[in-house]
Amino acid sequence: MRWILLMVLSVSLPALADLDYSLKPRQIAQDTWVLEGSTDNFAKANGGNIVNTAFIVTELGVVVIDSGPSKRYGEAMRKAIAATTDKPVIQLLLTHHHPDHVLGNQAFSDVPIGALAGTTELLHQQGDAMAENLYRMVGDWMRGTEVVLPTQVLIPGVKSFGNHDLRLLSLGGHTGADLAILDQQTGVLFAGDLVFYQRALTTPNSPGLSVWLADIATLQGLPWTQVVPGHGPVSSDPQPFEQMRDYLSWLDQLMRDGAANGSDMAEMIRSPIPERFASVNLSRYELIRSISHLYPRYERERMTRVDSNANN
Repeated sequence: MRWILLMVLSVSLPALADLDYSLKPRQIAQDTWVLEGSTDNFAKANGGNIVNTAFIVTELGVVVIDSGPSKRYGEAMRKAIAATTDKPVIQLLLTHHHPDHVLGNQAFSDVPIGALAGTTELLHQQGDAMAENLYRMVGDWMRGTEVVLPTQVLIPGVKSFGNHDLRLLSLGGHTGADLAILDQQTGVLFAGDLVFYQRALTTPNSPGLSVWLADIATLQGLPWTQVVPGHGPVSSDPQPFEQMRDYLSWLDQLMRDGAANGSDMAEMIRSPIPERFASVNLSRYELIRSISHLYPRYERERMTRVDSNANN
């Protein structure tokens, strides 16, 4: 019996040892590092590392922005930070509640975990289900991962950490509770998933594309120097905002026209995608999801109650 156990361990341990995120922080500004994820979908090949996380080394210590998709990722992030600076981690800020941004929280349970009140509520409601779904999608990368809720409610305004004053903005186009962070010293804007760049946006919790478009205008109007999207490459020009505005406007008009024409959902998911979005990864996949998430609202807006003139 013992030899069978040893054989099983000899097979399984190397496999687990191969689950290495190999995180390599890239400095993009003074005191500021980004860990860039893939623009692909969740897969066992990437362990769910499809997200951009970041950290700022301040005079007081390290401020971390989002914790990644798993306990293993969070632990790897702590190691990457320790290899970059000897200053302690003093704060984790969460941009929103989606699993690729928050399921590394266990690795930061020794520091304040700050989020908007709405983010905490959404994570409380949906966290376990999202974690279970991610387990199914990426497998062993998620071993030991549990949902850890924020411990600190963030209020919009300026929060200072030593020599870095971080402007916290409470927006809502992506999930209804979306934190954007502008470092007023460097001009780096951490946009979270309010900005996707070269990767199609996701809409499962969006309160509406008009809200999201208003958020894009707000973000672009800030005195930023670089934009760190939740997904996609860091940019020092306005192209991420322009692509988001173009994509959101197209998606909104597509569904408005479809509802006006009486198109059903099956027709809508087969809609042609404009050539200008050819370089945007996962456009067809996310179009199908967005239609399923949002199109029923557009159809309801076009409906007229049959009893609307009953009392006239």
